Amino acid sequence: MTKPKKPQVMKAATAALKLDVYLPATPKEFQESLVSREELDELQRNPPQWLSDLRRDGPHPRNVVAARLRVSNSGLARAGITEALTTAQIAELVADPPEWLIAERATHAEVLREQKRLKERQEQEPAAKPAAPAKRPERRKSPAARGGRTARR
Repeated sequence: MTKPKKPQVMKAATAALKLDVYLPATPKEFQESLVSREELDELQRNPPQWLSDLRRDGPHPRNVVAARLRVSNSGLARAGITEALTTAQIAELVADPPEWLIAERATHAEVLREQKRLKERQEQEPAAKPAAPAKRPERRKSPAARGGRTARR
């Protein structure tokens, strides 16, 4: 007889990451609970009001802020942006971009272009055969290890 399957659960932090919301801005009940995969799927299909509000107005986690500003997470860190930003704050930055945002957007765009170029190059090159493993040179045994006599003085 098989045991009934135990539902897989995740911490609220993991669920918030999957939902693209900032955990400290979620309701206390959500923060203090374990979320099953079924509950997570239901939250994604039919988001409650608090989840819709968070996704629309924020505050947003770093990855969402970076995506909306079209920069990398590292770019945010270099600019000193460590806290979660709201949609209004992101809109202000986009409307009047500071120098760091312009520079980070250019850097991020260049990185993306380079990744695309490398991927296309890799797809065009025929799959190279893996090289045969190099043979290790044979180690010479000492006379004592071969059973011979060693020179004594």
